[in-house]
Amino acid sequence: MKSVAFTAYVAPIFFSCVCLAMKVAVTGTTGRLGRQAIEILSSKGIQTRCLLRHPIDASVSPSIDGDASPSEVASFLSSLPHVTMVEGDATDIGSCRELVEGCDAVLALHGPVRPPPLQSLFRLLPETDPKHSRSVNYLAVKNLIDAAGECGCKRIIRVTGKGEEPTQVFTVLINMLGNMAKAWNYEGEQLLRASGMDYTIIRPGVMGRDDISTGRVLGLADNGLDLPVTAVSHSQIANLCVECLDYPNTSRSTLTAMNVPLGTGEDSYAPLLAKVESDTRSFPTTLLNEHKRAARIGAAMLAALVAIMSTGLAAALKAIGGLVMGVLS
Repeated sequence: MKSVAFTAYVAPIFFSCVCLAMKVAVTGTTGRLGRQAIEILSSKGIQTRCLLRHPIDASVSPSIDGDASPSEVASFLSSLPHVTMVEGDATDIGSCRELVEGCDAVLALHGPVRPPPLQSLFRLLPETDPKHSRSVNYLAVKNLIDAAGECGCKRIIRVTGKGEEPTQVFTVLINMLGNMAKAWNYEGEQLLRASGMDYTIIRPGVMGRDDISTGRVLGLADNGLDLPVTAVSHSQIANLCVECLDYPNTSRSTLTAMNVPLGTGEDSYAPLLAKVESDTRSFPTTLLNEHKRAARIGAAMLAALVAIMSTGLAAALKAIGGLVMGVLS
């Protein structure tokens, strides 16, 4: 109990002082998760370098509101103390080198832009495209690992999501409609585990607004173990990412973060993070083929369902047409 109490309350104070001298790189700058993490880092006085794909438009008014555009968010974040913007893209190794140079840790909070509906089903976007999930969830992670290794940065915190079970319905749907996003997220996780980096992989629930966790408390499972899927807020996960910097025991760990019923979790992450242990189980080396096979089967089943429904609708319309003609005659 004493060691847990020390880890939960004394160690974070010590490492928070250390964090003040840290420099942290962030990707996914203008996303709902990234922007909140940057605000937290800035408020703690931590020097923060943020990757931004487009130059800041001086004519745009700064805003951090929920419906603010990426340009407005970028303008707001650039005005915060201790924040520096680096123009570039995580899919470009040169940009990653410039971003990570001189940094002690990386918060990899980027994700692919949502593709047009059904794009993945018809394979309209090649895997080599910079917007494809392979580029964003896999190659960009590789770039950050390589850049961090060159610069002497050993800490990478990456937010991914559930996807270790390729045949789960939600995973199949996301893969079908999101250019295999779940599949490439897992492959990116495996790059981190094999890299020798002090990684922390966070698998959150369904991220959304801040009022979705009413009546529930925070839950964490380490070692990549599962928890029932729930809604979590962007602010919860942003705080979790930053707080992990204060807990060296979260190094080389895979955390599942959900909201759980009262009495089964905690009101803050401190006691949960204090108990985290490094990964010990053997993760599958790759699940790419399993993900692709499940997505193909899902697409075939969806096509069959659509065909059945279309045939039934056509038959129904034909019958209705016959009745109408009978009445009119």
